[in-house]
Amino acid sequence: MAYLRLSLFFLLIALSTVAHVVPLLVVSLVKAVLPVDRVRRASDPLLTGIAESWIAVNGRLLDSFTRTRIALQMDATLHRDGHYLMLANHQSWVDIIVMQKVFNRRIPLMRFFLKRQLFWVPLLGLAWWALDFPFMGRYTPRQIKQRPELAGRDIEATRRACEKFRAIPVTIVNFVEGTRFTPDKHAKQGVDYRHLLKPKSGGVAFVLDAMGEGLHAILDVTLAYPAGRPSLVDLLAGRVPEVRMHVRELAIPDELLAGDYQNDRAFRVRFQQWMNALWREKDADVERLLAD
Repeated sequence: MAYLRLSLFFLLIALSTVAHVVPLLVVSLVKAVLPVDRVRRASDPLLTGIAESWIAVNGRLLDSFTRTRIALQMDATLHRDGHYLMLANHQSWVDIIVMQKVFNRRIPLMRFFLKRQLFWVPLLGLAWWALDFPFMGRYTPRQIKQRPELAGRDIEATRRACEKFRAIPVTIVNFVEGTRFTPDKHAKQGVDYRHLLKPKSGGVAFVLDAMGEGLHAILDVTLAYPAGRPSLVDLLAGRVPEVRMHVRELAIPDELLAGDYQNDRAFRVRFQQWMNALWREKDADVERLLAD
């Protein structure tokens, strides 16, 4: 019975995905073929609306097929026409589904920085491309050492994406740890945080530099799973009883908007100190969420 239920859930999600991605690609094709400002301005809300409809259907399916409860603490005033930078810890692929469910149609559509390989995911890769999700190389230090020119590619991709985002309401999502938390990664890093990996400040700094005062605020999102870190299958199979989330709105410090993270060592140190302090607060927040 559970297998049939899970199969039906997957089938309905697949049908919803096809039903939304096809018109999304049609609108995107028109936007690409007719690169006129009036067409672009008219197509952007259509693309966003289709994406938000897909997220809403997935949320309703989640409510119908699972008993997952989202315990939300909201210390922010949300606006649909805002420009946000969202910083979040990353525990599981479930994070994205929960965040979309909580924030859909309450803030601008969330755009994630994706690994370039995800472009080849059937249907979804094209949908992410149509919605202007930035695709990043995510090069390793070894690759950069062998080919130094790779170091600037992700920075340039960030700048190009942010230039597009200046013209529309947007929420730029950054999973600051750069990867999902696992005990093995935590042990290898040897960090002082109990529940988090080391934050990577570069991506945050580049977004703040590229967007400047175009961003209204930071949304600091903390996620915790009292029953343990779940997989996507755990969620779809109804094995995630509760997700706990704390959202707080932070002003962007003025001193972080005027600096050269890449070339100014003193500014880079100050930025990393700010990021580390924020992450210590988040680590304590995870501890509190798990203990409540």
